[in-house]
Amino acid sequence: MPTFDFGRRAFLKGCSAIPLIGTAMTAAPFQSQSVPALRGSGKSVVIPTHEFAGDLDERLEFPPNWDIHVMDMAGHNAPVLSPGEIAAQIAKPFGTGALREIAQGKKTVVVTFDDLTRTTPTYTVAPLIAAELEAAGIKEENILFLGSFGTHRPMTAIEIQKKLGKDVATRYAWMNHDAFDNLKDVGETTFKNRVRLNQTFLAADLKICLSGIKVHQDAGYGGGAKAVLPGVAALSTVEYNHQTILPGNKTAGPVKIFKNQMRLDMIEAARMAKVDFTVQIMYNQKLRPTHIFSGDIVEAHHAGVRVAAKTYCTPTFKDADIVVANAYPQNAQAFHGGRWINYSVKENGTGVLIVQHPLALDPIHYLNNRMAGLKGASYFDLTERRLKGGHPRHSALIVYSQYTDRTQKNTYPRDTYFCDQWADVIKILQDRHKGDPTVAVYPYAGMQHQEIELDG
Repeated sequence: MPTFDFGRRAFLKGCSAIPLIGTAMTAAPFQSQSVPALRGSGKSVVIPTHEFAGDLDERLEFPPNWDIHVMDMAGHNAPVLSPGEIAAQIAKPFGTGALREIAQGKKTVVVTFDDLTRTTPTYTVAPLIAAELEAAGIKEENILFLGSFGTHRPMTAIEIQKKLGKDVATRYAWMNHDAFDNLKDVGETTFKNRVRLNQTFLAADLKICLSGIKVHQDAGYGGGAKAVLPGVAALSTVEYNHQTILPGNKTAGPVKIFKNQMRLDMIEAARMAKVDFTVQIMYNQKLRPTHIFSGDIVEAHHAGVRVAAKTYCTPTFKDADIVVANAYPQNAQAFHGGRWINYSVKENGTGVLIVQHPLALDPIHYLNNRMAGLKGASYFDLTERRLKGGHPRHSALIVYSQYTDRTQKNTYPRDTYFCDQWADVIKILQDRHKGDPTVAVYPYAGMQHQEIELDG
């Protein structure tokens, strides 16, 4: 049986870490590796940044007279699972037999995993899955890890190491899903979606999906059947699910799972693929695993979202003068975290969106790019449309990032402020808000969701 180093610190030694940022640019070689001491008599909030790129903390300082409210999610103090506890929870599957039993007599295995736009700490689970497979007699060369990224861009070898851990990523074969080629038709859903899936995934004797459970604005939560659709599906299949079933569909939305037609279409596709086993991972604001749900791709996911709805939920602070939303841990799609500004900011208030990650806003999303270009629209047309946009309730928006370039600036309205120093953010806020403004801080807005009841 293979042996693996499960420690996060040991894992990070295999990846290039980025020093802690504060008010200096990240490329500087002299930066501190720890949160700096508080300067002066101000108030401060420490936020996580740089998911899978160093996993750093940054201190945000505020004037002493400001009324600061840090909006933590309900489960922010949930205990972190040890490797032994993770293994024990994997060994208690929902709706299937144990993985080692299912793997007996199988020759080839595909294990899917998500990309860096999804913050699943897959490296905590992948070694345990590999060990179970080899214990069942499956040869090392017959285990393939497949990136189930849907219509996102492929990942590099270094990115794969960050996701799976260096030991797994170098010991076992891996490949990226291709939404354009090597696809096989497996039938049509009751929603009339023609399902075409990755043929390597379908060819495996044993199909396993690793996923994370985090709020999704359309499919309710991430994870579960999303590992198949959009995960290993054709662009046309994903497009139908996202552009024919979703638009105007009132069953879809955050935390909506059981009656969500977009999600039900995904579940039918996963059933057509005949997924054998899944591991669903819940995690805290530092991306450490707190709950594991294994077994059937639907039953395990349903068990997980019932816990997630009570864990990631966060009270909504109403009518704040200033709303600070940290896009972590989904900086590449920072608009998810930015929704908290819409929920909380008062008329003529100010939103601050923090996007502290070297990838910043990743512009490569093949479905989005395709839909944006329909009806002959060019990049210049789209840019002008975005620059003419506005902000909710006549508020202002400040984007704080040390990685913003013109490509990213062109995705925001023209009157957006951009700052690469926190001190500059505070100066703009002081100019706009005299006296003692009320500030709501969502410290990891990319994974927090409002207090919404499940739909079943």
